[in-house]
Amino acid sequence: MFILFNTRVCEILNIKYPIIQGGMAWVATHSLAGAVSNGGGLGIIAAGNAPKDVIREEIRKTKEITDKPFGVNIMLMSPSAEDIIELVCEERVPVVTTGAGNPGKYIRKFKEYGIKVLPVVPSVALAKRLEKEGVDALIAEGTEAGGHIGEQTTMCLVPQVIDAVDIPVIAAGGIADGRGFLAALSLGAEGIQMGTRFVCSTECSTHENYKEAILKAKDRDAIVTGRSTGYPVRVLKNKFAKEYLKLEKEGVPFEKLENLGVGRLRKAVVDGDIPNGSLMAGQIAGMIHDIKPCQGIIEDIVREAEEQLNMLLKRNGEE
Repeated sequence: MFILFNTRVCEILNIKYPIIQGGMAWVATHSLAGAVSNGGGLGIIAAGNAPKDVIREEIRKTKEITDKPFGVNIMLMSPSAEDIIELVCEERVPVVTTGAGNPGKYIRKFKEYGIKVLPVVPSVALAKRLEKEGVDALIAEGTEAGGHIGEQTTMCLVPQVIDAVDIPVIAAGGIADGRGFLAALSLGAEGIQMGTRFVCSTECSTHENYKEAILKAKDRDAIVTGRSTGYPVRVLKNKFAKEYLKLEKEGVPFEKLENLGVGRLRKAVVDGDIPNGSLMAGQIAGMIHDIKPCQGIIEDIVREAEEQLNMLLKRNGEE
């Protein structure tokens, strides 16, 4: 493996490859997290809005699958966030990733338990603030990602965050293969986070209909809903997304739109209701054409990145 791929992220997290699996609600369960960690990356359990006992069971099942490091993603605006923070400390989870808020007031507690903290950031300002508060690394996520998104693209956001901080930065949003991995490293990132690519893995427990929807997606099928509400979400086009966008254009009240979205992700991920569910997926959905084990996904990405780098070196007459 090229020394290029052995970054500070590998050292901080004690993983073989600097590849992190995104914390996707209803998707990132113990089976996926354990498989990614066994494959040399960092698997993540998504806490979402699940109660403490459910996530405790997920953590313990993950420990049965792997003896490698793994993490839990905590949505800080979730009603159960405080309980999950207590839980990851009780269970000595090695890594926490966070979203939907600032984890600053919890960092000292995490550090007391030896937990590494990796917040997802959509801006330079938040990145600088979190570095001062003592996080271990940052996940700079561009608007190409699936689910809740910011405005800046990965290509623009990542180098600006890297220039603004000294701690390692992990690139996320729009990455699905070795070319994207190498591009992220070229921008100065020291790792990548992928979500949509890992949905289409053998070990991911989501409904097969959801996986098939991603496999069938074309380059323009990942669209954004909810811009008018201030909470944009990237999903694949379907009946529900079209209905939501129509109501947005008509200017219906926020409460109606919010109620319309309740339970829609579960419909897609668990029930396999493709027309009526929220098919959260990134713009790279159109690049995914197969379902394979997590280890194969990770190893293919590393191999492709090595091949791409060799090709670039040969193009310039270098060995």
